[in-house]
Amino acid sequence: MSSEIRDEKKVVLITGGGIGIGRATANAFGALGYRVIVTDVLEAEGRAVAAAIEASGGAAEFHLLDVRDSAACNEVVSSVEKRYGAIDTVVANAGIAHKVPLSELTDEKWDLTMDIDLKGAFRIIRAAVPGMKQKRQGSIIAVSSIMGVAYGWDEHAHYSAAKAGVVGLVRGLAVELGRDGIRVNGLAPGFVRTAQALSEQHSLGAAGLDAVGSKIPLGRAGEPEDMADVITFMASEKARYLTGQTVTVDGGLVIQSH
Repeated sequence: MSSEIRDEKKVVLITGGGIGIGRATANAFGALGYRVIVTDVLEAEGRAVAAAIEASGGAAEFHLLDVRDSAACNEVVSSVEKRYGAIDTVVANAGIAHKVPLSELTDEKWDLTMDIDLKGAFRIIRAAVPGMKQKRQGSIIAVSSIMGVAYGWDEHAHYSAAKAGVVGLVRGLAVELGRDGIRVNGLAPGFVRTAQALSEQHSLGAAGLDAVGSKIPLGRAGEPEDMADVITFMASEKARYLTGQTVTVDGGLVIQSH
């Protein structure tokens, strides 16, 4: 196909790539020489990430994408594959965490979180897998949370449930896709200094994050780059025998006895 670009760069597609862990992950893959497909509903932020990677000598582009839209997920993947071939790595990172007590947790609010945090990961993965199967290789990393693997979070039951669902998705797909050469893993971040964690309305806020950080064995809250480095490891050949695992990256928080 004349529109296909054959430059031997590996291709990574990241959802929610405009801010936080997604942005740090995009930058990390860009520095490693990947062609980075940044997607997000935040257009200005996503375009800025792609532009920064290109300004640093890397290869990147931005696609506006709402992971609630199956057709849009399919179209972005198809567009990328037509030009660059099968996607090598998918990082399903897009997510929201809205603080809502059970008494106010309507079906609509529950469904919104599930639609983005869990079904959004499923949609982008489903779109990319056929190309990976043809190539007989691929790496998928889905972002869960410490709240989906170890902790409960008051007034965030819908978020915890969705992130626990990501762990199940990882396990099921790892078994189903392993024979096709596709590895599927998850990342469960602890408390990380992102816009979400810094929100006083929906999360800890800056003071709360600092207070929690002082109680973590490594003495601080995580940074987005701490997560990005683990994600790039899981995508790499160094993790070639790792699949079906959700790795908790929390500075040692959950292994404390008190």
